[in-house]
Amino acid sequence: MAFATANGITIHHRIEGRKGAARLVFLNSLGSDLRIWAEVADRLTDRFEVLLLDTRGHGLTETTPGPYTIPLLAADVAALLDVLGWSKVSVAGLSIGGLIAQHLAIHTPERIDSLVLMDTAARIGEAQAWNDRIAAVETGGVSAIGEAVALRWFSESFPAEHPARFAVWRAMLEATPRVGYAGACAAVRDADYRGSVSRIAAPTLAIAGDADRPTSPDLVKATADLIPGARFISVEGAGHLPCLERPAKVAALIADHVAASRAPAASNRFDAGMTVRRQVLGDAHVDRASAAITPFDAPFQRFITEGAWGSVWAGDRFTRRERSIVTIALLAALGQDEEVAMHVRATRNTGASGEDVAEALMHVAVYAGVPAANHAIKIAKKTFAEMEEAAR
Repeated sequence: MAFATANGITIHHRIEGRKGAARLVFLNSLGSDLRIWAEVADRLTDRFEVLLLDTRGHGLTETTPGPYTIPLLAADVAALLDVLGWSKVSVAGLSIGGLIAQHLAIHTPERIDSLVLMDTAARIGEAQAWNDRIAAVETGGVSAIGEAVALRWFSESFPAEHPARFAVWRAMLEATPRVGYAGACAAVRDADYRGSVSRIAAPTLAIAGDADRPTSPDLVKATADLIPGARFISVEGAGHLPCLERPAKVAALIADHVAASRAPAASNRFDAGMTVRRQVLGDAHVDRASAAITPFDAPFQRFITEGAWGSVWAGDRFTRRERSIVTIALLAALGQDEEVAMHVRATRNTGASGEDVAEALMHVAVYAGVPAANHAIKIAKKTFAEMEEAAR
């Protein structure tokens, strides 16, 4: 378990997956905690660095007096990202989590790579229904509405077919602090983004369980229709929480959407490649190389920028550190002395350490021969020494 103080409260969160990979944040539904994403996250941690967190007043995150607002809950998320040093992320939000995700995408677009809105809408329910629920919870606690709400979470056959699982998730719901649950109900009651979701610029996928009753597929699709370029997909055999009934399907949809959103279009691959090239090799190196381009090698340089940097190096499967290690090993095995030195210098930007390079060259010794590794070790030692001297 991990806890952090952000926006004046203590937030319970968990980070899983591949450090340095594309970052993905999951936001929970009303009355749930981060455990609802476990089976989805398990299928994504080989490709992403995943952040799970409990919403204010839910799970192990601090409960404060209500009522809450969506801007307040979104500020909690943004503050946690600041504490963690996560500047840009993809966000998947479910139900109230989807409202929080909409707010983040509208008001902090520079932080959002892509957006997944699951079983949510720009406006959910009517004020009187939320007031009635708040009154019931304030009087009898969440257990007073537990069975009715839990039944609406799932497809009709789920409770009878999976009684133990249904009982566990109902218990999670009923363990939610009444103040936190009522406060979050007020946030949903007062939220209306119908007039502003058209401002969302992030690539957006809207998902709905085909048996969802609280936020019907038609309602979810209606919100998707308001967002430029958004896609809508219905998940068969799922209710309001598809992450619990169809985790494999949900994980696949999210992975494909985030990957497609991050892949540069062919028309933009040169610019994307140039950005990555500068991030890895540094502005000074790229400026020198660009200044030396002539009409003779200009097509080749464009090919390298688009193909190597805009496609391979821009991919999500490996982190920059991993690509750096692999590249140095391959160049060492091929005896490309200048390129080895260049990519050793680039480790200051990729996060690969001297120990990483040394380990990679041990593999070169085994699989490409001791002479090649020995020669590359000399180049790497000399380059690292030059880098240390320049840093003094």
